[in-house]
Amino acid sequence: MATGKEPGLPVKKMIPSWLILIVLAMFGFALLGERGVLRALQSYHHKQDLEQQLSVLQEQKEQLRKEIRLLQKDRDHWEQLARKELGMVREGELIYQFSGEASLPMVNE
Repeated sequence: MATGKEPGLPVKKMIPSWLILIVLAMFGFALLGERGVLRALQSYHHKQDLEQQLSVLQEQKEQLRKEIRLLQKDRDHWEQLARKELGMVREGELIYQFSGEASLPMVNE
């Protein structure tokens, strides 16, 4: 009778090892596959980055719309831009230019 049980033992040990291999392979595909968990996490982080960029671009768009409204309606804004961007002045204004270096003596202690 002992000889009848011995051939059954290797079969019982083989089934769990094959089952473990299959489960590990499925786990590997679930983790690393094209639609796996890691890919889903990458997609989630990419989505967060894109949403942040969208928010920044929407703010820029609103600022540009405000600028357009000012340019269409406010002549004082035009004057401010000409003064700032182009260095323009009104007729009769005096321009003072200062050198970049301070002319005050330095005191060493």
